[in-house]
Amino acid sequence: MKLAALGEVMVELAPQAAGHTPDPSVRTGKPLLRQSFAGDTFNTAVYIARSGVEVSYLTLLGDDPYSEEILTLLHSERIDVSAIEQLPGRCPGLYMIQNSADGERYFTYWRGESPARALLTPGTQCQLVKSHLQKMDCIYLSGISIAIMQRDARAALLEFLREYRQAGGRVAFDSNYRPRLWESPDTARRVVLDFLQQTDIALLTFEDEQALWGDKRPLQSLKRNSRAGISELVLKRGAEPVLLQQGGALTAVEVPPVSNVVDTTGAGDAFNAGYLGARLQGASAHDSIAAGNRCAAQVIGYRGAIIPRDQYNDCTRESLSPVGIAADTADTRV
Repeated sequence: MKLAALGEVMVELAPQAAGHTPDPSVRTGKPLLRQSFAGDTFNTAVYIARSGVEVSYLTLLGDDPYSEEILTLLHSERIDVSAIEQLPGRCPGLYMIQNSADGERYFTYWRGESPARALLTPGTQCQLVKSHLQKMDCIYLSGISIAIMQRDARAALLEFLREYRQAGGRVAFDSNYRPRLWESPDTARRVVLDFLQQTDIALLTFEDEQALWGDKRPLQSLKRNSRAGISELVLKRGAEPVLLQQGGALTAVEVPPVSNVVDTTGAGDAFNAGYLGARLQGASAHDSIAAGNRCAAQVIGYRGAIIPRDQYNDCTRESLSPVGIAADTADTRV
């Protein structure tokens, strides 16, 4: 199976892990920051690739040293970069992580001039991107992916997805709402709904649904998104059971407790990776949720969005059938 993810890769600055020995010549009273790279769909793409799925990443980068490091990192993760274009004179956006005592994360962004904002605009290699996407079994994108795009580019992508799905392709979408990226909540709701109507697998978070739509209860989110015609709806709720709506049945899947929460950055992205990595390799939706939970549990035990390869355990193996593609088992109604 082949999956392509669309979005943005940024420079990430995260606090150093506890126990790190600081430079004694620096006495700022502030923690040292570790520089890495991250971005919601990028994080998901990395972890899906580690599960054995063939992954491509589509974005725009600059011609600066950080963009070159991003390409090197993607190569090291065995992710296809053949459809990535580099724009002269541009450089990636940047964000900084702050954590509360319980590991909850807070972000500060500098991304206004990010080259990814020009994705699928005239003057870029739009046809190359579309030709590449047509070869994929699944396309993955998020609310951030479409929020940073220009209006005409969104319209072009939406039309492409209609044709892509008519030809048998599948689309996975995480609504991932960041209010500051949108001109207004009304625009965000309209555009997100347009893309949900071209979605086969929705990987949603109740916190985002509350912020964007004002939902009071999870069932409100499920009912509204069902009207978009989505065949497979997954609603993440932090430590509360994950809700799965599929084939007219609603299932609640428990989230195992995690004792060592260091940094929740990328938890939802990691869940999506575990889910899609297992699902695309034949696991049932229920078992794919279990894979997603295992992946998220690993990631929140580390600082930053991406765990080093040598410290990461593939979370999809336990969910895969030893005889190949598994059929979905009957779900229990709740």
